[in-house]
Amino acid sequence: MIAGARDVGVSPSIVGSFPRKEASLEEFFMDDCLQRLIDIVETNTELESLIPGQQISKLVRIRLEMQAPCISKWPQALSIQAQPLNMSASFKQRAMLVDEIWHAARDKAVDIDWYVKRMVLGGIYSTTELYMLTDASPDFQNTWAFLDGRIKDAFDLKNTVQEAKYLAEAVGAGMGSSVQGFVKRVFQS
Repeated sequence: MIAGARDVGVSPSIVGSFPRKEASLEEFFMDDCLQRLIDIVETNTELESLIPGQQISKLVRIRLEMQAPCISKWPQALSIQAQPLNMSASFKQRAMLVDEIWHAARDKAVDIDWYVKRMVLGGIYSTTELYMLTDASPDFQNTWAFLDGRIKDAFDLKNTVQEAKYLAEAVGAGMGSSVQGFVKRVFQS
């Protein structure tokens, strides 16, 4: 923070005005990245032509690419976020991030799916972020492949759960009509 103050021509004593020093800097960075992501969503018409899984993958990638220039310091940022004093702000920022990504993907969920989708995306984002810390591939190619795989897994799981729900409804409907037919025959006799 002292070096940053010097770089912009401000007295290093300004650092003392931030009671949570590094945490304040990290939170500013996260808020700035979120605002830049929102600006991208509002101006990028290409996103509208993508299916939701592709939109989500692209937005997570765009957001994580914002961290690429400071990836060598990011483990330190994550440890700052994990400190008890900073955890509530960190969770709030993550929640706002995944919520913005789902909004950009035109998600209309209002029931329990709303919470589940955000929890799943939060997990995907966090695991991809951790994967990125150890990725030595050019331009984080392995990280983006990892991300795409997790998004595909999440959407495949959603489809599997939906298919199981339809099957259960079909079986229930089939049994219901059989039971109804049996009841009619018994009472008509």
